[in-house]
Amino acid sequence: MIEVDARGVVEFTQALVRIPSTNDPAKGRSELPAAELVAARMREWGWEPVVYEAAPGRPNVVAVVEGGGGDGPTLMFEGHTDVVTEGDLSTWTVDPFGGEIRDGRLWGRGSADMKSGLAAALYATRALQLAGPFPGRIKVCALADEEGLMIGAHHFVEQGLAADVDGAVVAEPEAGEICAVAKGALRLRVDLTGKMAHGAMPQHGRNPIQAVGTLLVALRGLQEELQGRHPAHEHLGEVYVTPTVVSAGTEEQVNVIPATASVFVDVRTVPGVDHKEVTDTVTDTVAALAAADGITAEVTVLVDRPPVDVPLDTPVVAALAAAHRDVTGEEPVYGGVPGSTDGTVLTHWGGVPSVVYGPGGKWIAHQADEYVEVDEIVRCTRVFAETARRFLNGELS
Repeated sequence: MIEVDARGVVEFTQALVRIPSTNDPAKGRSELPAAELVAARMREWGWEPVVYEAAPGRPNVVAVVEGGGGDGPTLMFEGHTDVVTEGDLSTWTVDPFGGEIRDGRLWGRGSADMKSGLAAALYATRALQLAGPFPGRIKVCALADEEGLMIGAHHFVEQGLAADVDGAVVAEPEAGEICAVAKGALRLRVDLTGKMAHGAMPQHGRNPIQAVGTLLVALRGLQEELQGRHPAHEHLGEVYVTPTVVSAGTEEQVNVIPATASVFVDVRTVPGVDHKEVTDTVTDTVAALAAADGITAEVTVLVDRPPVDVPLDTPVVAALAAAHRDVTGEEPVYGGVPGSTDGTVLTHWGGVPSVVYGPGGKWIAHQADEYVEVDEIVRCTRVFAETARRFLNGELS
């Protein structure tokens, strides 16, 4: 078994958690300090990280670690440096940015999602490097904005940095599950424009709210139709078409028919669902109901992240499964990512087979009192190191 620095990876996770790397310019927060810490540790080990600005003040950090053992494939370890807000402090029983270790757990925002995974990726790569030459190389990447629009991952792909990658491990918290499938996310905005009028004389206006009601009913019908055509996925569950925001008018003007109304829709898909077909269906439905009410309508695609479905015999997945078995002594459990990750971008836009696996529970992310088991950080570091060794040497079983 490759020897890993158990104490070092835990302490580095603590250091990362103590950085409030939310994207919050009003509070002077961004991923920058966390990215700088990652880059500094890489330089301490003699690596040569390159910093790419995905957006002003929001860097990606990428280091390529050559194995020195001849030609071979390129494995990518990926993690993100941003975290979601800590929210209402009164709901926390620990300091959200304290990195405290208590009861065998490391507590704080980002401890699971996903600073422990990022630390594990770094320390696993370092462990393999110290163990001796290996073929090929490892590309270690700490990217920005996974919790937002994934501009870091998109920038990485757009810069051509994914072109030489043969497989990627995305270190998101999955509680020991190997997740080679992930749900797709399609977010739509529907804007309806009618004509303002006095509530006492509605005949002089065109009320977009009436179209909203018809649209909401139609969206439920679309969900039922999609669920009928695409049965629940073994690891991902059902297709969902969920209206999440409806806005029109104001409380102060209840006697006024508003000129505009908007509906935001969050569609979650499984492999086999065509996002363009869904968008076209919503667009056609909106156009028909708008015409019937004499109003205009526009549908905007805000986010389009297709589902991921990487076969289990893909080398990066097979290497991870074998490594999990070797390190834990247990058969791998396969699961699915309920949302989307940077792996979605890497696979669909970068053409890189990706698999998601990392320390921490998938359901604890974004909650108060977020934590990760300390032993799980160390165990995952060992799994990552063994995954890299197997993948780069072609030992997939």
